[in-house]
Order: sequence, then structure tokens, then C-alpha cells
Amino acid sequence: MTDILMPALSPTMEEGVLAKWHVKAGDVVKAGDVIAEIETDKATMEVEAVDEGEVLEILVAEGSEGVKVNTPIARLAGEGGTAAPAPKTAETPKTAEAPKAAAPAPAEAPKAAPAPKSADGGRVFASPLARRIAAQNGVDLKSVKGTGPHGRVVRRDVEGLKGGTAPVAASNAAAAAAEPRKVLSLEQQGIAPGSYDLIPLDGMRKAIARRLTDSFRDVPHFPLTIDCEIDGLLAARAKVNALLEAPGVKVSVNDFVIKASAMALKAVPDANASYTPEGIAMHHHADVAMAVAIDGGLITPIIRSAELKSLSQIATESKDLAKRARDRKLKPEEFQGGTFSVSNLGMFGIKAFASIINEPQGAIMSVGAGEQRPVVKNGQLAVATVMTVTLTCDHRVVDGAVGAKFLQAFKAMIEDPVTMLA
Repeated sequence: MTDILMPALSPTMEEGVLAKWHVKAGDVVKAGDVIAEIETDKATMEVEAVDEGEVLEILVAEGSEGVKVNTPIARLAGEGGTAAPAPKTAETPKTAEAPKAAAPAPAEAPKAAPAPKSADGGRVFASPLARRIAAQNGVDLKSVKGTGPHGRVVRRDVEGLKGGTAPVAASNAAAAAAEPRKVLSLEQQGIAPGSYDLIPLDGMRKAIARRLTDSFRDVPHFPLTIDCEIDGLLAARAKVNALLEAPGVKVSVNDFVIKASAMALKAVPDANASYTPEGIAMHHHADVAMAVAIDGGLITPIIRSAELKSLSQIATESKDLAKRARDRKLKPEEFQGGTFSVSNLGMFGIKAFASIINEPQGAIMSVGAGEQRPVVKNGQLAVATVMTVTLTCDHRVVDGAVGAKFLQAFKAMIEDPVTMLA
């Protein structure tokens, strides 16, 4: 017999929802057959059988939530050990115009280390990054006192440790400071029972809460803000859209922003970097992630090698990625592994804001609405369409001067779009 295990569809996936079975007991499957649909925190994925045989038993019912990775979910007749189904992949559609230099395939994301067990057999709660650092340095997480929420072991708890021993608290005061913050119930905070409806957290909302809490707490970050006049961009956009012959292709302001961001990252390569415990990763291409709001949260599909692509290519890809993101049909490689992020709330009339860094990226740019404002030109008061952008930087990677140079390069391109097309 062969057990089919709950697959890990992303490096950080710990559990998922078994949304739908495509087989039942008694069915005969062969390698490559789609057997189930699994919902992760970001997408719904079809999974394929990697072995062939008769389905003896369905072990996890359709619709089950919180199914842990590597849990047996079905059993096949036949020889062999355990097997996890493989996520179904499709060929990436070719764009209308291929770039001159082919972009390298994205590097395979490292697999997350398995969650360790405590001495009493219970699970040790640790962030994926902390587990990875601990595994690399031979640190036993059972001996590490977590200082994150609810005692969670985070990066700072294991960074610099060697050989599996945790440092002893310097004092009782330091130990007390490391205690997790106690979260009071709404009733304890004076909100009457029955005065609200409680919506359970789904996998996406849990992942967003965990990742952004870790990022905001653990990453030393700072914002840089600049105003850009975009009257020239709006005029150029009108001309570009009038010249486009492909039906349904319409370049947006955000497409210009993605292109200008990618070109600025190539002009200031120190901004296109990520912090790792081993060193600073300098990325070869500008893989720009764009924040897309979907039901229950957000996701960041990626325009790969955006610096090599035309505005029409970026417009076509971004429209397709956004649609499939809202349908939860993205493949993991389409929303994991970007080098920089753009979050645009201008369409909602937001003037300016600062985003939380999407680790392991070194920076994220927040784009506000373009609006007419009074400006001074040559000592005279005038009116211009102004867009405010804020760059949030990981200070371990992007220093103030590097961030400022990036924004200078971005501003020059966004105010004179011809410079990014040359």
C-alpha cells in the first residue's frame, strides 16, 4: 500500500484545506491524474498523483480545514512507501513580444525545515525563517526561549547561536521582557458579548497576520517619501494606448510605475537586494511584485524581469495575473520570489501611505493618487498633477542614501517616460 500525503505547495505552507476530491474509493489512478484540489493561504491548486494504483480509502474528507503537511490523506493499493501528490503545473503562456535577453528561471525556493517537537512531544512554534536559520546552524529549537507573540521563536532568538544551546537570560528583568504579550478577549476589553459577529480566520488571513507581524517587528525599516509630477506620463499614456493595436491591451498608470521601478532598480542595483544571514543577495533581474486585493486579503503576483519587458507586455501580464489572483488560480511560482514590491492605492483616492516590507525583499513602494496640486515653477505658482510615493526600506540592506538614489532615478523616469523607453 502507498499513503498519499498532504503536499507542501509552498516553502512556508504548514497546513491547508482539502477543498475537493476528484477520485473516490475504488477508482484506479495513474501518475499525472488530477486527484484533488487543495487551498493554501494564497491559492487553490490542483494536485496530481505520483503513483498509480487503486484508491483503497479516502482518509481526509473533502472540505477538511487545517490539514497538516505530510498527513496521510488517501491510500492506494500497490507497493512502495509514502508519496505526496505533486502540484499540477501548466506551460507559461508566451507573451506577444519576447525580450532580447531571456530571463533566467526563478530559483527554487528553499524547503522549510520541519517543525520540531518540544520535550513533551508538543510542537515548538517558530517562524519559517527561524527554523531555517536553526537548521543551518545546528540549533535545537527545543532549547530556545521564544520572544515572539505567544512564545513563538523568531529570527532574533536563533541568529548567532551555534551548536544547539540557547543563551541563559542575563537577568530576571530580561526574562520578563521576553514573555509573550497577553492578548485580552474582547469581553475583557469591555465589548459586550453578542454585540459583534465573529468571522473565523482562514488560512490567508492567518498567513498575512503572521508574516506582517514578523516583518514589522523584526525588520528595521524606515520610509522615504517623494512627490512626482505626472502630467507628462498621462500624456504619454494616452499616446501609447492610441497606438496599441492589440485588442483589449490598455496600459495603466500602474504599468508605468512597474516599468519605472524596474528600470530604477537596474540603475541603482544596491536597492535590488535582500538580506540573508549569509550575506546580501544582489538580484540579477527586477522581479516586481504588485499588490492585488482579493476576497479575504491580498496577494502579490510578480512581473518577472520587468526591466526587459515593454509596457504592453507588462500591461498584458499584470491584467492576466490580477484576474487569476482574484480567482485564486495562481501557481506558487507566480507569487513567490519577487525582489521588490509595488502597492498602489491611488485608485481609492489615498494620497500617501507606507507599506510593510514583504520579506525577504529589501524595499516596497507605496503609490498614492495623482491629483492636481499647487506647485512653484521658476518662482511662479502653477498647477500640476502630483503623485506621492513612499519607499519603505529594510535598513539592513537599503541605506538612506541608496533609497534616495532609487527614488531620484524613479522620479526622473516617471516624470519623463521617454527616458525609460530608450
